Amino acid sequence: MTGDFALWVYLSRTPLLWLTVTLMVYAVADRVATATNRHPLANPVVVAIILMACVLKLTGTPYPTYFEGAQFVHFLLGPATVALAIPLYEYRATVLRSLAPMLAALLVGSVVALISATTLGTAFGIPHDVIVASVPKSVTTGVAMGIAQNLGGDPTLAAVLVMLTGMTGGILVTPLMNLLRIEDMRARGFAAGLAAHGVGTARAFQVNEVAGAFAGIALGLNALITAILAPLAVTFLR
Repeated sequence: MTGDFALWVYLSRTPLLWLTVTLMVYAVADRVATATNRHPLANPVVVAIILMACVLKLTGTPYPTYFEGAQFVHFLLGPATVALAIPLYEYRATVLRSLAPMLAALLVGSVVALISATTLGTAFGIPHDVIVASVPKSVTTGVAMGIAQNLGGDPTLAAVLVMLTGMTGGILVTPLMNLLRIEDMRARGFAAGLAAHGVGTARAFQVNEVAGAFAGIALGLNALITAILAPLAVTFLR
């Protein structure tokens, strides 16, 4: 037993261990999602986060130790965000035909996300730095952390709020679109990417390729416009 514990202590300090565990946990989460026929509540990102949290709790592993090994996944957020230009290029003809309504939806969605974060946070007396961290909650994690840090917020808290937003959107997007009887996959996908960034985009790709492409477009454009508008929104808090 002592030997097993000593082995675990040694392995837990090996950076590649937590990268491997992260990938294995996601593989299990994806199998769970497949087994449930991709039910919204079995979103692989949500399941993977829950499983990973359980692993860290059971092993008594502090987050900095975990992140030291899994930071390569975090590094890939940057290239993944840039790669969102691919669907924009592939569906450029369709995008150009739908450009006016897309830009209108982008502007309204971005402004509503910013205003809701600042007004609700102020109304409930939430501390200033927490509100600042919540401002970029609807953009992808890598961009949101950078925006929050530049505005004086906590980038780690921003990442947590982004994931909560994404998980909520990933669960609700399909039932909500069905309830509203929105059948246009371009509109469904764009809404998912705009409100729920990466998780919403992943969910959109599971439903339909066109929806996934437009979700990726919305994710990328929303990151750009939020980076521009967020500093303006924060000035109203002072």
